[in-house]
Amino acid sequence: MGDTAPVAVVTGASRGAGRGIATALADRGWQVYGTGRTVVDDPGWGIGVRLDHRDDEAVGRLFDRVGAEHGRLDLLVNNAAVISDELVSAKPFWHKPRELADVLDVGLRSSYVAAWHAAPLLLERPRGLIVFTSSPGSVCYMHGPAYGAQKAGADKMAADMAVDFRDTTVATVSIWMGILLTDKLRSAFDGNPDALERFAEQAETPEFTGQVIDALFSDPALAELSGQTLIGAELAARYGITDSGGRTPPSHRQMLGAPRVPSTVVVR
Repeated sequence: MGDTAPVAVVTGASRGAGRGIATALADRGWQVYGTGRTVVDDPGWGIGVRLDHRDDEAVGRLFDRVGAEHGRLDLLVNNAAVISDELVSAKPFWHKPRELADVLDVGLRSSYVAAWHAAPLLLERPRGLIVFTSSPGSVCYMHGPAYGAQKAGADKMAADMAVDFRDTTVATVSIWMGILLTDKLRSAFDGNPDALERFAEQAETPEFTGQVIDALFSDPALAELSGQTLIGAELAARYGITDSGGRTPPSHRQMLGAPRVPSTVVVR
């Protein structure tokens, strides 16, 4: 890979959506730094950086390293989040572990900190992009109030950062992902491949969002999309992107709700 390759930082890249996004970007010619508490040094898709996003100073050192090694940053994907095994429990929040609120730290606050460190590098480029991975949980009840607040916060952060980046070369968006066909989810269908195949028609591979982000970065209308919350499946249709096997994952807009449209009012 040449030294002119665009540079991306993907947080939370050790598994799930983050790993899929990092893999897809690397396959499309990006130089990828991926963070995670358990990420290996040589993950196969770029440079793995063991990092706990609770540590603001360590996050700062990551972006210092990117600047020193490449002198540039083109893309930040804020995906890191603390996810509890109790997340999908149907119990009310007061019967779930208090630690579910940690997603407001590593998930929301950590995204702000990463963007704060990334901004000076992004502003030096002719085109820069910050993506927040999100879900319809920002507008509908999904997994409880902590999860919903984190997703709603990510969408709002993208909207408000776009105001601060106005008249610069940097855009910010939040992308709603669909149901993800992670390794963990696939394992739930062990021994029942037909059921997995039927389920997959409504789901997305983790790599799908990475393909969408790559196309979004090159969209001539990127600046016009800045500040918006976008549905990944709808962006894929816009760019002619299909998932594995030629599948076209559906948008769940009608069932789960539509992204909120940010107000154009700016109060300083």
